[in-house]
Amino acid sequence: MTTLGLEEEYLLLEPQSGLPADRAPQVQSMLESAPEISEQEIQRELLSCQIETATPVCDTLTQAEESLLNFRRILSDAAGRADSIGAATGTAPAIRQAYPELTDKQRYEELRASAPGIVGDQFVNGLHVHVGIPDQERGIQALNRIRPWIPLLTALSVNSPYWLGRDSGFGSWRVIHYRRWAVQGVAPYFTDAADYERRITRLGASGAILDRGVLTWVARLSDHYPTLELRACDVQLEAQDSVLLGALTRALVVTALREAEADTPPVVPDPELLDAALWQAARDGLEHRLVDLSTGDPVPAHEHLAAFLEHVSPALESEGDTDWVDAGLATVRERGTGAQRQREAMRDGGVDGLLALYGRCLTAEP
Repeated sequence: MTTLGLEEEYLLLEPQSGLPADRAPQVQSMLESAPEISEQEIQRELLSCQIETATPVCDTLTQAEESLLNFRRILSDAAGRADSIGAATGTAPAIRQAYPELTDKQRYEELRASAPGIVGDQFVNGLHVHVGIPDQERGIQALNRIRPWIPLLTALSVNSPYWLGRDSGFGSWRVIHYRRWAVQGVAPYFTDAADYERRITRLGASGAILDRGVLTWVARLSDHYPTLELRACDVQLEAQDSVLLGALTRALVVTALREAEADTPPVVPDPELLDAALWQAARDGLEHRLVDLSTGDPVPAHEHLAAFLEHVSPALESEGDTDWVDAGLATVRERGTGAQRQREAMRDGGVDGLLALYGRCLTAEP
């Protein structure tokens, strides 16, 4: 079985206004005192209104879900005791005009110095999926082969429609926000691991970015773990949706590794078309059409999803994830993506309805 790990980022919001609440130090202290959570599961993010968690290395989806549900439940309680709401949304729906308070960490100060305008707007939360790979060389071959399907995973994950107090018109404004960083979008095609190392070393030495840790490609190889890391998805309203995306990502990476082993030629889309497809997926989610990057043609989103499921079906079966994915996708079809649910909550109840959705979903169990 291929290993899996999930990272989720959350915002702390004021319970009346929905504005970011700089209470991460207090919340972190309460999390650290909870015996049910290990120190490794608690992480601080760039802003002092953010908290992050990382699951242990998991073999099964059940392990991943239990870890997230446990953390979310304790986070919700700690946030409430700090007079705030824990929110699993890809963007803050509204922010203050003043520059945000950063987490007290030297690296974050260096990031602000390198890109103050971008860091000042970094009220964004992602879901990062780590899938185990045998080695860097095979990881690069898998990275090359998952590229045409990344926009679909973004479309399925959209959960950040609101920005600056208004509807952005995008299902994932978070993905659009990230396009302002120097190295963004889908990573290019690499000849091999040596080519990957040469190119990212050159980027790191260019002075345009702080270091190779600021490669904001939506998929890359981790520098810290033997994993391929997908960063194309918004954090999800509910833990079960994060695990669904984890299962689909694992199946895609396993399929790509098998194709590389069989020397199956990869689909290599024109880079400008791939970039446009990612932008379109962030805008429309599953509501309209997506680009089939094997042909360049726009197709109905659910038709494209069906083609993806056919592509990864053998890997889903071998990992034991088919039933889980079928059930998870049925739930998404029934209630919509996170962006659709946020818009519905805002339409029906305004900001109060949106904040209630965040609070209700953070601890929701399937």
